[in-house]
Amino acid sequence: MKTSDLPEILESLKTHFEYRKACGLNCFQKPEEHKSTLSEDNQSLLDKVIEEMGDCKRCKLHPTRKNIVFGVGNSNARLMFVGEAPGSEEDEQGMPFVGKAGQLLTKIIEAIDIKRSDVYIANIIKCRPPSNRNPDEDEITTCIPFLKKQIEIIVPEIVCTLGNIATRSLLETDMGITKLRGRFHERSGLKIMPTYHPSYLLRDQSKKRETWEDMKKVKKEYFKE
Repeated sequence: MKTSDLPEILESLKTHFEYRKACGLNCFQKPEEHKSTLSEDNQSLLDKVIEEMGDCKRCKLHPTRKNIVFGVGNSNARLMFVGEAPGSEEDEQGMPFVGKAGQLLTKIIEAIDIKRSDVYIANIIKCRPPSNRNPDEDEITTCIPFLKKQIEIIVPEIVCTLGNIATRSLLETDMGITKLRGRFHERSGLKIMPTYHPSYLLRDQSKKRETWEDMKKVKKEYFKE
């Protein structure tokens, strides 16, 4: 961690504790109490964010969506995957990464000896863009605060961004995935590893080797002693 990152990290922790307090949860517990209630408390906080979203009509995507796709997984996950937006099957089921790309993501997670149920998976935006087009900038700006609340609640050690849009949005950069992948980027105490989106790998299998190299680094960081 760089000294220059400390103010931002402290501000993030302050926001996290204030949010827990507002929801009636104890920020400071004995270790044994913390261990037994953390996951439940985090899920309660995530449920509060879902309530806050409600039947969201904050951007122009709501008329064509079927379901808001919030996120799924372990609310106390050490590893989080972030994609760009739901596809047709995700919109139908209300869960992220359940189509062919999701099946490939599951295989990728299992290949590094982690269960999908142990991670948390979400997207930059929660509603499907028509015809699976890329999200517009105003849609990202409107929706990304909810993803940031998810991250503040879960506090993962590692975030793996999948594809250009997720990577650029979280790293706040115009650089492309090919220049950013392959190494960790630190933001507010998070280790962010950009890699290719599974749907891109289904179209271009030549990138699977590079993705595997990225995931080996994620595995090493995840299991380090």
